[in-house]
Amino acid sequence: MSKKAYFYIDDVIWPFRDIMEERPKSIFDQRLLKILKEAHEIYGLKVTLNCFYRTDYSYSDYEFSLAEMTDVYKSEWEENSDWLKLGYHAKQEFPDYPLINVEYDDMKNEYMRFVKEVKRFAGENILMESINPHWWPVSKDGCRALRDCGIKLFSCTYGTVKDYNGDPASLPYGHAFRLMQNRKPESMLFFREGRDTAVSNSLCAYNHLNEDEANEIHGTFKTIYNEELGIHFKKFGNGICLNTTPLDEIKKDMMTCVNSEYVCCATHEQYAYPEYFAYQPETKEKLFEMCRVFKENGYEYFFVDECLEF
Repeated sequence: MSKKAYFYIDDVIWPFRDIMEERPKSIFDQRLLKILKEAHEIYGLKVTLNCFYRTDYSYSDYEFSLAEMTDVYKSEWEENSDWLKLGYHAKQEFPDYPLINVEYDDMKNEYMRFVKEVKRFAGENILMESINPHWWPVSKDGCRALRDCGIKLFSCTYGTVKDYNGDPASLPYGHAFRLMQNRKPESMLFFREGRDTAVSNSLCAYNHLNEDEANEIHGTFKTIYNEELGIHFKKFGNGICLNTTPLDEIKKDMMTCVNSEYVCCATHEQYAYPEYFAYQPETKEKLFEMCRVFKENGYEYFFVDECLEF
């Protein structure tokens, strides 16, 4: 079996807003989608856009939701659904950990609202059967609701869990409040490795793997089957996150994982926008550098849903 690469972009909503504001001839005239199309044509890139349903008021008073997205470009979305997919991420960017203690009905209603709009303006074939939730954790009730909506594969956290010590200072960004608000029994803490040490103490919920389970499937097409709910868990990302990796370190960091049969890299949409406070003008160069490394090491792109077929 050939080596496979999966790539996704989280927090996506602004391209839809841009298209409605600019009314371009093609969706690929939009700044981010244009870059992705070019990478597809040159390197065969396939990509999943994990989408918010609406913009967040934290950026401005201007509100936009997928309900406002025109269906004029539906055929173009459908024609490119072999390499470009849309997945659910959350209702909006804030608060953090939006699904950690979510109730069944709230989760089902929110997800189906997203699906309804995407089918309307982009067609059914563009939707994923997997989910990479915003900040990852989803309650057991939320996982059950998403299963009932057709989701088969869940991205998850992994590591040794621990209970909350009651000190809000032990968690960043007000995350103690997110943990405790309507807290479910499965909502816990775990140590998260990565460049962003501010979130080393992170939250987890039902879609979580222990170290042994994570090690068993790391770098492979394998998933962990949850018999109780009849769903599959997988840590999607085992490669790099482009927006946290300097351009000149991308190749070096990727070389630590390109011997695996499965490698997943990711980024976030905001860093491609000059108006974002942490804008990265090298966004395109980073993407193309990742693509070059994958090509040099014999990878073909696929969608993580396909892991369930192997």
